[in-house]
Amino acid sequence: MAVTGIDHVQLAMPKGGEGQARAFYSGVLGLAEAPKPADLAKRGGCWFSGGSAHVHLGVEEPFASAKKAHPALLVDNLAEMRARLDAAGVAFNDGKPLEGYLRGDISDPFGNRIELMQRI
Repeated sequence: MAVTGIDHVQLAMPKGGEGQARAFYSGVLGLAEAPKPADLAKRGGCWFSGGSAHVHLGVEEPFASAKKAHPALLVDNLAEMRARLDAAGVAFNDGKPLEGYLRGDISDPFGNRIELMQRI
């Protein structure tokens, strides 16, 4: 018996933030919105996926953004992603060097930290 992967990561969002989540995760990052099961959709939030990455945004009250804990999403071209982020007004902070990767951090509209990484 062994852990074989990660199914998804969950980030918190405030109640009523679905529109902002869709604009950022689909519109800026390019992830596709995935349908939530009906019994879970009642709770609010939304799910996104791209490649093997699955990001779930769930409503949390009171809401507090994740500043340290974070998902690290792999991208195939960090320079192109940075240009896309810049065009959308999303600040990108270069990450400290890590052998084998180009990387940096962004924040979603709710202040959750997201690391973007490109294998080199």
